[in-house]
Amino acid sequence: MIYYLERRHWLSAAAVLAVGLLVALVQCAPSRSALEQVLARGELHIVTRTSPATYYQGSDGEAGFEYELASRFADKLGVALRVSVARTLPEMFEELAAGHVNLAAAGLTITANRSQNFHFTPPYQLISQQLVYRLGNSPPQDLAAVASGRLEIVAHSSHAERLVQLAREVPDLRWHENPSLDTEELLIMVDEELIDYTIADSNEVAVARRFYPQLAVAFDISEPEPLAWAFPGTADESLLRAASTFIEELRASGELDQLLERYYGHIDVYDYAGTPVYMHQVRARLPRYRRYFEQAGDTHGIDWRLLAAMAYQESHWDPAAVSPTGVRGMMMLTQATAEYLGIRNRTDLIQSIDGGARYLQQLNERLEEQILEPDRTWMAVAAYNVGLGHLNDARRITRQLGGDDTLWKDVKENLPLLRERSWYKKTRHGYARGDEPVRYVENIRSYYDILVWMDEQERPTRRPSKAWAVDSPSL
Repeated sequence: MIYYLERRHWLSAAAVLAVGLLVALVQCAPSRSALEQVLARGELHIVTRTSPATYYQGSDGEAGFEYELASRFADKLGVALRVSVARTLPEMFEELAAGHVNLAAAGLTITANRSQNFHFTPPYQLISQQLVYRLGNSPPQDLAAVASGRLEIVAHSSHAERLVQLAREVPDLRWHENPSLDTEELLIMVDEELIDYTIADSNEVAVARRFYPQLAVAFDISEPEPLAWAFPGTADESLLRAASTFIEELRASGELDQLLERYYGHIDVYDYAGTPVYMHQVRARLPRYRRYFEQAGDTHGIDWRLLAAMAYQESHWDPAAVSPTGVRGMMMLTQATAEYLGIRNRTDLIQSIDGGARYLQQLNERLEEQILEPDRTWMAVAAYNVGLGHLNDARRITRQLGGDDTLWKDVKENLPLLRERSWYKKTRHGYARGDEPVRYVENIRSYYDILVWMDEQERPTRRPSKAWAVDSPSL
């Protein structure tokens, strides 16, 4: 009996000793850093917000500048990307501060208040805060004139911080902070004249104006400000350092400029004044011809909306259109191109659309393999307008000037040089009005974007819910 009690006591002591050793080992063992946790889990979890400039669900899946940038970072780390959408800015920062997500990628301005609680990467884009009103109303000349109208902004935003600063100079300035609506929704309220003004970042205004052309910018209320990713304000900066290095490398390689050009490069040259007419024609005229664009698109592997955008640029969807130079029909084919394609009647609707699609497909196939999408499509579209020979001349000039001739953003800078004798006399195909294909492509890009957006409006689930939600991972 004594032996049993002593042995039980010995076992208890051993158990206590083992537990103590385990605790000591756990305390001594280094904990995983934020970067190591992401790598071990195989997943980068970001929080963002829904907008055309950040993240949205398009017809081909998840899209948006912030989404693409984060996807590239996840790819660099070799992990999956998990996206969560926050209803409001406070919710976004709460989730970030609580460590429920790894970073916030949502077009966030670096402000003094935010920097007290969060870390930021180097900036990847500069924007200005802009006061927006609706065309047809008197444009305010200054903030004092805004005091008599209704100014509504996103609650807890950088715009609110800026207005607090400006109110010291304009004591009568008043505004309402909306806790439930985002920037795009407030811009729509201005468009529908439910409020007089709002404030939005210049990149978001530029995108929104293509869809709501009655929006106008009165003036900037800030100097250029940096956008960056936000991280928890903890001592562990391992993931922050990795993201900062990634953005700097992306900038140095030119990939960041390529991504910015993809989303914003065509907006600068777009004619907003023509948008109402275009959107009216999408509803009034396009339905008559849509099935023919869809058929040609299916046959030749081209998005029908791109073909429709090209046709609008060419003929404003007029099958009988004729230009002073002799091109004619819906897709404005030249006589030589029509003969090459075997088209007998250029004003025949079906022949014209199918011929234009076939010609675009052939131009695409004749481009060098190293030209990747979406640059490949835009160069093929440019060749449709100016000819493949002139496009290749511009590509050679691009190489001579140290640019990348596989990127549309570099080639479009040099196409106008084909007008200058000092350049075109050294090319194979001579003079060309090289500025025209640049405007041609950029207009089509905007027409295409608007058509995609309007097409998505018809779908019941064109955007993710405003509620906090986790969407499926994407690699």
